Amino acid sequence: MPEVRYLLFLGCVIPYRIASYEISARKVLAKLGVELVEMPEFNCCGLPLDPVEHDMMLVLAARNLAVAEQQNLPIMALCPGCAGTLRKVNMILQKDKKLKEKVNGYLKETGLEFKGTTKVKHIMQVLAEDVGFEKIKETVQNPLNQLGVTEHAGCHVLRPAKYIGFDDPENPTILKNLIELTGAKSLDYMDATECCGAPIIGVNDMIPLQLTREKLDHMREVGAQAVITVCPFCHMMFDINQPRIERVFNETFEIPVLHYTQLLGLAMGFSPDELALSQLRVDTSEILKLL
Repeated sequence: MPEVRYLLFLGCVIPYRIASYEISARKVLAKLGVELVEMPEFNCCGLPLDPVEHDMMLVLAARNLAVAEQQNLPIMALCPGCAGTLRKVNMILQKDKKLKEKVNGYLKETGLEFKGTTKVKHIMQVLAEDVGFEKIKETVQNPLNQLGVTEHAGCHVLRPAKYIGFDDPENPTILKNLIELTGAKSLDYMDATECCGAPIIGVNDMIPLQLTREKLDHMREVGAQAVITVCPFCHMMFDINQPRIERVFNETFEIPVLHYTQLLGLAMGFSPDELALSQLRVDTSEILKLL
């Protein structure tokens, strides 16, 4: 397989709250032959600021893209929100010359210029398009045949389709296929493509808790032994907030929530410690007994 090299864009939340995603991603990508290059002096992708200050979002995203252009490498993001924002701004500025000039006017003060010569992918795209299903399957040493899981791809890895252009937002299959490469069964459940609610938790925390509770209920109905995520914010809703949801709604779910990279890592033969499973809030000991 030809060498695959990407600048790793970690974003804001992963280094501070979801280090288990980064740790497990680095492990599995190295085994798959993907070289990760540390991205120098990156900043927030800009997504959280878009509703407040659109131009600032554009400049923040464009600065990251300009840094990548200097390195002459594409960007890989673990967070779908980061990947989606950088992809969107990359496309918008490539097409709108006046806006590109405006943004470059700001970037000039920092010695940078956006040219539109780099690309951005989410880790799922790198796995599906650059590594390929066959290569992933070859690295599976311990098939997880005893495990039945549900997926939660989240919103930004699929939408808006005109900027993301990856998988079908109404009937996504890529994450399901990636899960089944590990030997685990991907279980269908009601409202699988619905949002977890994380984007509005800072405004009204009860609505996202209710949305996630409903999804957990539907997952429990089909017998899910674990939930698989590819987004740090979705992961926080299902894992970190699951005990709170149980208290608020007087429910008991106790469904472990794994990053896809942790699931794949287990199938590859990495130990739970190597994949930072101990950092997860919901106990994983029951599914580890099965494996």
